[in-house]
Amino acid sequence: MSNTITKEAINGSGATSRTISKAAVIGSGVMGSGIAAHLANAGIPCLLLDIVPKSLTPEEEKAGLTLDDPKVRNRLAATAVAGLPKASTAPLYSPDFAKRITPGNTEDHLNLLKEVDWIIEVVTERLEIKKSILSLIEGVRKEGAIVSTNTSGISVNEMAEDCSEEFRRHFLGTHFFNPPRHMKLLEIIPGFDTDPEITAFMTEFCEKRLGKGVVLAKDTPNFISNRIGTYGLLVTLKEVIENGYTVEEVDAATGPVLGRPKSATFRTLDLVGIDTFVHVARNVYDYVPDGAEKDVFTVPEVMNELVTRGWTGEKGGQGFYKKVKGEQGSKILSLNLSTMEYNPGAKISSASLEAAKAAKGSRKKIKAFLGTPDRYSELAWNVMKQVLVYSAEKLGEIADSIEDIDNAMKWGFNWELGPFETWDLIGLSKSVQRMEAEGLTVPTWVKDWIAAGHESFYQQQDGGLFHYFKGEYKEVEKKPEIISLQALKLQNRIIRSNTGANLIDIGDGVACLEFTSPNNAIGADILVMIQQSVDEVRANYRGLVVANEGRNFCVGANLMLMLMEAQSGDWDEVDDIIRLFQGSMMKLKGLEKPVVAAPHRMTLGGGVEACLPADRVVFSSETYFGLVETGVGLIPAGGGCKEMALRISDSQPDPESDLQPAINKIFETIAMAKTSTSGHDAIRMGYGRPTDTVVMNPDQRIYEAKQAVLAMDRAGYVPPQPGRARVVGRDGRAVLQMGALGLKQSGYISEHDHLIAKKLAHILSGGDVPAGTIVTEQHLLDLEREAFLSLLGEVKTQQRMQHMLAKGKPLRN
Repeated sequence: MSNTITKEAINGSGATSRTISKAAVIGSGVMGSGIAAHLANAGIPCLLLDIVPKSLTPEEEKAGLTLDDPKVRNRLAATAVAGLPKASTAPLYSPDFAKRITPGNTEDHLNLLKEVDWIIEVVTERLEIKKSILSLIEGVRKEGAIVSTNTSGISVNEMAEDCSEEFRRHFLGTHFFNPPRHMKLLEIIPGFDTDPEITAFMTEFCEKRLGKGVVLAKDTPNFISNRIGTYGLLVTLKEVIENGYTVEEVDAATGPVLGRPKSATFRTLDLVGIDTFVHVARNVYDYVPDGAEKDVFTVPEVMNELVTRGWTGEKGGQGFYKKVKGEQGSKILSLNLSTMEYNPGAKISSASLEAAKAAKGSRKKIKAFLGTPDRYSELAWNVMKQVLVYSAEKLGEIADSIEDIDNAMKWGFNWELGPFETWDLIGLSKSVQRMEAEGLTVPTWVKDWIAAGHESFYQQQDGGLFHYFKGEYKEVEKKPEIISLQALKLQNRIIRSNTGANLIDIGDGVACLEFTSPNNAIGADILVMIQQSVDEVRANYRGLVVANEGRNFCVGANLMLMLMEAQSGDWDEVDDIIRLFQGSMMKLKGLEKPVVAAPHRMTLGGGVEACLPADRVVFSSETYFGLVETGVGLIPAGGGCKEMALRISDSQPDPESDLQPAINKIFETIAMAKTSTSGHDAIRMGYGRPTDTVVMNPDQRIYEAKQAVLAMDRAGYVPPQPGRARVVGRDGRAVLQMGALGLKQSGYISEHDHLIAKKLAHILSGGDVPAGTIVTEQHLLDLEREAFLSLLGEVKTQQRMQHMLAKGKPLRN
């Protein structure tokens, strides 16, 4: 059986008939434990096994344990599980999810594998070791259970060649990228004998349940992302060695100005680990037959020298960069590749770099950078042209689809554009002419494509996106679970629009309110669009989704506007803006049709307040949600405090119940500007309700929000009544303020922090009223507005706002 499988070929193959209720991971190292953690994030109970230790630790000897003690025999996996909640990269969405992982060992607990539906092998990257583990698995797994290997480059077919046909039909590669929670890419590598239905099921399961971006790779050295990414890093190193660029120069020219991450080239290598990179490069070198390709994948001597010295990057304490502490604080030194000495970093500037910085958006940055000839744009071009040609050469060998290659680089290396998308951006025929003029051999299929009259690999037509596939345009697969606002806008589905927001028809009688301002910050234009959207949906639609496709959902209100109005003393204008904000949120909350918010990534301040009025929130798993206004010397004034006070009151309808503990908790959360570490954490912190949900795949959140709107509409939606809250009053306020005073006296908060805390306590307690008083929403909004205006007039608040705008981080004064 051929392993030439496309997503289109396996689509609709009945892959949803099976399920994965329980999984097992063999190998509890960083990668194995990270995969187990992500399975736990997805609600899948997981068995984590590792080998039995051959010796005792000093602590075990002191405790009188022996090698036969279960604590010793399970030590490796148990230690890994215990370390998950404390890990700096936070593999778990919630520390409680660690309970879903059961540690064990491969001698005592191997038989437990017969109880699981998916077994993932994550042991040392050596073929013979992996084959031995697969042999053990085959001896105990139940028939039909899926087995996969998390190899980064070893042949999937060679690994399973000694296994039975039934085993091979259920075996494939699942290459997670590290860290598994945060890296979107998952390369699925079918073997020659893998059942297409298994490939289809795993693709669907990993996309929806694990939230991954799946690409189908061929069983070739290093698959897709690492093959092209490693090639790109090696040709960059070659340019450095031949033309004398410094470490800083390369990182300046191969980072955001080229649509790549800030870590660019050398910082990326330090983060990945130089020894890891060398291993990956050698894997390709060992398996590719072509002499020219072997030459490229020959590891430069400087890399070998760094590994020999133990300068392996961040984990080794130094690599291409080194952080040192001095009298004036820490500073970063960079490695001189000629002398192997570290020198103070130099600031890099040029016409091309400045042109890129002035441009908005990655596409415009790349064009501005490459379109301004100088030493740095020449470096970028020399690297880029080779990567583009190499990607084209490998089409059909590492993957059948240019879309899979592009997605692999975007999701695995965090490129803004994949190789073929980049080629379209810079001009296909024009760039090929230049490449050939400079002596590069462009693959025949690319030249044939241009000769046939095509000017791009991707093309929008008839409301759909098409891409090159085996000599013709083929429509990019449309998945019902993914709603693209960008695609809908190209189909003229915009209902209303202004400078800060759009209202878009997303089908089935549902509209979507999309923020489009810089950083999606909320200003008057968005607030006006909210009010217009409510009127439009009330008259013509079944419900409303509040979502967007920006890098972040919303970073808050327009801070610069507020600061300018305050400094000019136009307090009536500020008051009008706050009233407009509050009124817009109240109008959204009062809509007689269901409203569902679908936040993602950074959702701060006013962004939170735009979600709280919704009937339901569909959180993306990676949602960093918090009312953080105290960080700039203010308090939430768009209804955030009001909504939290209402929720606490509603959650305890018994008039004799004690509200104080819940009020204390939310007071601390808002006063300390705490932000959730995930969607699950946002719910735990009290920002979510029992009806709110978390979606693993961020690409599916708009679809899920739409489905929630439709479900509420079908059930006969009943709009909420105007809210009334039982409050803790002046007695509860005294409790809150006493706690804040204690923190000030202990030196934990400043005088200005204390002032902010007192204002916040006044709002959350309901103001100067007796405990148990029932207050209206408008009463709480008035308290918010008064406190906000008062704090905005404070010099120290304005200093905090200026610092945040200039530095991007809070000032404590």
